[in-house]
Amino acid sequence: MNWILHETIYPEVLIKILLALTLSLIIGVEREIKKKPIGLKTSAVIATFSCLLTIVSMEAAYLVPARNDINVTMDPLRLAAQIVSGIGFLGAGAILRRDNDNITGLTTAAMIWGAASIGIAVGAGFYVEAAIAVLGVMFVIEVFAPALAKFGPKRLRSNEAVLTIILLDKSKINEVISYLKSENMIIENFRIQQIVSKDFPVRHGLHFRLDTVSQKTTTQLYIELTSFPFIESIDIEILP
Repeated sequence: MNWILHETIYPEVLIKILLALTLSLIIGVEREIKKKPIGLKTSAVIATFSCLLTIVSMEAAYLVPARNDINVTMDPLRLAAQIVSGIGFLGAGAILRRDNDNITGLTTAAMIWGAASIGIAVGAGFYVEAAIAVLGVMFVIEVFAPALAKFGPKRLRSNEAVLTIILLDKSKINEVISYLKSENMIIENFRIQQIVSKDFPVRHGLHFRLDTVSQKTTTQLYIELTSFPFIESIDIEILP
């Protein structure tokens, strides 16, 4: 109750909460722009309430009165430690497994953990450190990583592609593989499937997982592949 009545602490608490909210908006907007499942609102809630719990944890530790008959020791950041553990549940929910080899959402999960870290840092009074951390992370995500993907080593400039082709003639399999290699596509995984149907002749399904640095768009690749007379159907997806 003494803390509630001590009005001089209100401006500092207000500044901390508003700063945590503002910094979280930077992360939230970046996730919203990229259409990620956890964006502006979630980041704001995590950072703001993490900041609030950190403030409560610190002030509660200082408000415990000293006693001569018992040694009472309070950890000012006890609640903050529990925030770091508890936020893992939200992070786990953001990670999606699309198939045996592709996992998405790791950056978003890390951003959730980062939003909680912002709240804790600001709540503990580390304003400059929190701001530098946010700006540094945004620089890596928005400037350094795209530049590396554009001008870095070939492996980093490649995109992942998933390609499924239905062939009418199995003797043309090598011709398809040669075409893909000529388009600077590295075959990471290749699976062949025989498709048997009572109403249609035997067909052959080729399933590729590729790394590509081809300058052609998905539409251009689709048009060129469908121009082969021995290809019955095609399904192609180039992942970002």
